[in-house]
Amino acid sequence: MHYLKRTWAEISLDNLRLNVENYKKYLGEKTQLLCVVKANCYGHCDDAVVPYLENELGIKWFAVSNVCEAIKLRQDGIKGEILILGYTPFDEAEKLSDYNIIQACTEYDYAVKLSQHSNGKTIRLHVAIDTGMTRIGLRGKVCDICDDIERISSLDNIKVEGIFTHFAVADSNEPDDDKYTKDQSEMIIAVDDELKKRGISLDQCHFLNSAGGVYHYSDKSSLARLGIILYGLMPNPAKALPFKPEPVMSLKSCVSQVKTVEKDVSVSYGRTYKTSDTTKLATITCGYADGYPRALSNVGDVIINGKRAKITGRVCMDQFMCDVTDIDDVKVGDVVTLIGSDGKETITADDIADMTGTIGYEVVCGISQRVPRVIIKDGREIAVFG
Repeated sequence: MHYLKRTWAEISLDNLRLNVENYKKYLGEKTQLLCVVKANCYGHCDDAVVPYLENELGIKWFAVSNVCEAIKLRQDGIKGEILILGYTPFDEAEKLSDYNIIQACTEYDYAVKLSQHSNGKTIRLHVAIDTGMTRIGLRGKVCDICDDIERISSLDNIKVEGIFTHFAVADSNEPDDDKYTKDQSEMIIAVDDELKKRGISLDQCHFLNSAGGVYHYSDKSSLARLGIILYGLMPNPAKALPFKPEPVMSLKSCVSQVKTVEKDVSVSYGRTYKTSDTTKLATITCGYADGYPRALSNVGDVIINGKRAKITGRVCMDQFMCDVTDIDDVKVGDVVTLIGSDGKETITADDIADMTGTIGYEVVCGISQRVPRVIIKDGREIAVFG
């Protein structure tokens, strides 16, 4: 498979399958998977991942951030249900109907605007309930929330099909946070029960996120929104999962030059690193324009020929250097593992997040579009995107 072997990401559909299969073991029969595929599948390539989920793994539900992402999936041939979790401008309301997309509704006034801009077409909604995330959704007493949902349901060309909420601390180890999550669950279940008493029976009531599905499962949630675990990362690295998620993305680069320099030689911008002895340096063809964090300067490691090499100096836009003094036979063209495994060594996106003060989500989402995605299935390359 031809692609520019400068810096590239390998996407393992085999690991994706394992994560889906393992996660489903913790869900009851009443709960379907809704795979979160926003942000180009968290940087993992929606062109490859979403068709595989639908056509080979039988996933029927998908969640995206915005209408552009939703329309792209439809244009790519995706037939399953698509839920937009974020905001859609009112003047795009017709597209929701034209492409058979479900929109998250945050409040009554927003539903009014969608109704007014629907041009007579039916707009499908899942109403967001703010049970404690304080991000989007109806907030207040159960009776008041249900009053608003009744008002929304009565609007012309509006079809309320579900309600949902989002957990704020489902991945926490703290007892107080466990209670907080339980309270969130009980709140939305109470809303659903009250709606039923009023004769409003919705198709969907969902509140489980990735962490919620394994730590706080309830069969009252008709959908489990599988996000970060789908891609093999931990919701919270400090809290063990009941199974080992398999990272779907590996990030690879290569050596472009090897040189030996003397003691007291400054390396890279700002002279933030100086050699303490005669040192063999390798230049790596990746940088922050590829999404490799500049915060790894003088901190991070890479793996070359199965051994770790420390980053020396600042990570540049397109390149950086590392110390390969203790690694034999490093030469131009050698593959460098930035995220992934080589021999007995492994570097995960969560490891990089820990070193740079962020979360694994941001690391994988940050891998830029100029990095080709090489798709791996049954242990071999089957396609390249980008």
